[in-house]
Amino acid sequence: MRVHAQPGGGRGRAISLTDRVGERDVLDRLAEAVRSGESRALVVRGDPGVGKTVLLDYLAGRATAAGCRVVRALGVQSEMELAFAGLHQLCGPMLNRAERLPVPQRDALRTAFGLAPGPPPDRFFVGLAVLSLLAGVAGDHPLICMIDDEQWLDRASAQALGFVARRLAADPVGLVFAAREPGAELAALPELIVDGLRDDDARALLDSALPGPLDARVRDLIIAETQGNPLALLELPRGLTPAQLAGGFGLPGAVPLTSRIEDSFRRQLDALPAATRRLLLLAAADPSGNPSLVRRAAGQLHLPIQAGEPAVEAGLVEFGTRVRFRHPLVRSAAYQSASFAERRQVHAALAEVTDPEADPDRRAWHRAQATAGPDEDVAAELERSAGRAQARGGLAAAAAFLERSVALTADPARHAERILAAAMASMQAGAFGKALDLLATAEADPLDEFQSARVDLLRGQVVFASGHGGDAAPLLLKAARRLEPLNLELARETYLNAWNAAAFTAHLDGGIVLHEVSRAARALPAPGGNSRPLDLLLDGLALLITDGRAAAAPTLRQAAKAFTDIPVDDVLRWGWLATAPSALMWDDYRTRAVYARQVQLVRDAGALAHLPIYLWRLAIASAWMGDFADAAALIAESDSVAEATGRPIAPNALLRLRALQGAEAEASTPMASEIEQGQPHAQWAAAVLYNGLARYEEAAPAARQAAASTFDPWISMWALPELVEAAARVGDAELARDALARLAETTQPCGTDLALGIEARCRALLSDGAAADALYREAIDRLGRTRLRPELARAHLLYGEWLRREGRRVDAREQLRMGHDMLAAIGMAGFAERARQELIATGETVRKRNIETVTTLTAREAYIARLARDGLTNPEIGARLFLSARTVEWHLRKIFAKLGIGSRRELHAALASLGQDGQPT
Repeated sequence: MRVHAQPGGGRGRAISLTDRVGERDVLDRLAEAVRSGESRALVVRGDPGVGKTVLLDYLAGRATAAGCRVVRALGVQSEMELAFAGLHQLCGPMLNRAERLPVPQRDALRTAFGLAPGPPPDRFFVGLAVLSLLAGVAGDHPLICMIDDEQWLDRASAQALGFVARRLAADPVGLVFAAREPGAELAALPELIVDGLRDDDARALLDSALPGPLDARVRDLIIAETQGNPLALLELPRGLTPAQLAGGFGLPGAVPLTSRIEDSFRRQLDALPAATRRLLLLAAADPSGNPSLVRRAAGQLHLPIQAGEPAVEAGLVEFGTRVRFRHPLVRSAAYQSASFAERRQVHAALAEVTDPEADPDRRAWHRAQATAGPDEDVAAELERSAGRAQARGGLAAAAAFLERSVALTADPARHAERILAAAMASMQAGAFGKALDLLATAEADPLDEFQSARVDLLRGQVVFASGHGGDAAPLLLKAARRLEPLNLELARETYLNAWNAAAFTAHLDGGIVLHEVSRAARALPAPGGNSRPLDLLLDGLALLITDGRAAAAPTLRQAAKAFTDIPVDDVLRWGWLATAPSALMWDDYRTRAVYARQVQLVRDAGALAHLPIYLWRLAIASAWMGDFADAAALIAESDSVAEATGRPIAPNALLRLRALQGAEAEASTPMASEIEQGQPHAQWAAAVLYNGLARYEEAAPAARQAAASTFDPWISMWALPELVEAAARVGDAELARDALARLAETTQPCGTDLALGIEARCRALLSDGAAADALYREAIDRLGRTRLRPELARAHLLYGEWLRREGRRVDAREQLRMGHDMLAAIGMAGFAERARQELIATGETVRKRNIETVTTLTAREAYIARLARDGLTNPEIGARLFLSARTVEWHLRKIFAKLGIGSRRELHAALASLGQDGQPT
């Protein structure tokens, strides 16, 4: 069998993909699957000219015949700097359905495409909007989207489409990419590798392209040199003399195949008239393929449009509803073979005829390419284009505009400012190497002191963002010191960044840099006027390190209050530091309130890349309160967002939940992995788990390791109660007393019921007689006024254990029964079993309650069921989990079947029958 198609859609000699049965079979199955209501994603990968476009043409024909709608887009190398250009090309024909999207998604998409003003949209939120758009279109007819030359998509478009490809589930949507080397955005997607033709097929194709017979040895040499590449087989012999073909000359193997094909096209172009070559250069310089634009620009250059006829007759280009080159390598050859002066002339003509209102960024880019030397007017226009790109969320595009603007700037002061702006944009886009290169370039300029200090600041921020916290803290400290006499507000912000970086790596250097940062921050003059929340935070954290918690407590309380209502930009900016003051003050009410507000703000802002970390922190707070179902739901959402954005996060919240549940089997593997990496949160979770299982010999060393994390404002202080309990149970009184003393240093300055209740419970473990009895009662009284049911239940358990050992069986049974019932209701299986065994020891018979977590529903299904029960619509649920409404409907059908119900109305009773929102009774 043969599949014939024009190469690249042009009108030249047909490329025949002989017996590509395997590739065609894959595409046939894909088309049939989408037609039948399934989703598919595929990357067609191969060298230039191997036939990827031909395969896409074949798929388009099969899909159309099967009743699918087909939409295509093409990556264009010269458009790689225009944010969302490729995505707009793909979605443009479907934008009439954008009004049906949820309002936040619709607004994000319109902002990304420059159709409406708005805050810069998160790129993953744009991806979610595209997913919803494609799913909505596919609701009318199965949809297959094909993106050719994916390697030339602008980065914003590639990220959004990669996001969509990973989230396809139950919608009749196919997403097929063709690429030479797929970008990282398509990692882990199924691939169809397209190799060269087999030797016998290659011989047949080569014979069809030659006017006469060819010596068999020369033919075999050409096939070997081309590796069976169809385009190379057709194009390389062109332009070679009969003598060269007969002798096998003209095909130097040391030159890369792509270069040889392009050289062949260049030889064909050289044979054309000069006016034709110039018109092709003009068309190659315009990535839009708009024939009207090319025609107007040709008029600027006094080129008749008929000049293109020889190229059309040669099959190199097509002037129709769009200007289409036979192959991207023809476009490349037409552009690269021209001189720089000739390229500048055609870009100037294209800039002249590009509408500055409708397409200002493309006009600015053409003007930049037309400019040979510094030009402030063009540089300023590029700077404005960078601002528009940033407003649409196109950070990589903004960085490219700014970098080109730098090259056209003559004024030294402006040159330095634009380099710094380009470095900042590159860092925000994740191009850390490029940012550091730009900063090195900036240092070659005559910088003033403030600019030089900002170079240090940016370098420290880049190093920290790239994951090298140990190197970042000294750099940020240096920058902060230089900024002190120049801009005190910025200096204080930089010290806070330096404190954050130093805290992350304090376990590596013993806190040396953290102490140095804190001492320097303490020496700063007071901020003028009212202190900002970050000023209070910096002062409180610095005091904590230099003078201890008692000295820091008043300032930390002020900071905790100030951070309860900061705007979303500051939430995203300061992250976990915003909750540090309330956590350090043992303020459970405010800590959870801040976490909940952060999640809501970040979710509403569509800042999806940041959302997982806030979700798992709220999940830990929910688990801390004993709401395990809410914690599990938040973990499921966090995992879903992390998977969608391709940013895995540590299993901190899950380990905390499993530890409280006493679920050793589920916790052991991830816990061991995290402990091996030296993560203190895993040691803390292990201490909780083993205390619950009454394996104190294992709990004590785990708690000791976690409590040694002196500079962690959360884990170390919460590990201390576990250490007191474990050490007391194994008889290590000295270790227990030392841990209690350290704990009191954190609780006494705070004075909250939570702090003093935990301290009283721990102090009771090391006391006797009436003193112990009073302390246990104080702990129960204080913890009863908090929302932390697990801590209160554990106080009842410990009190009951002590009463039994004191021989007060009746009193012991009352406390143990209360503790057991609370622990079982919460779902703390390990601690509940510990209480049950103590009750048995008092002579009471206790039925072992089944408090295993529900296994009929997966974590995602349980979360979807709860959201549906709470009244969220399918699109609203989909927005939470980055799924289409149709996929949510598919999940709900599975949930209904598992629960034996037929509608949403029955979810409330079905979930209630499982216990606390998913926990069996």
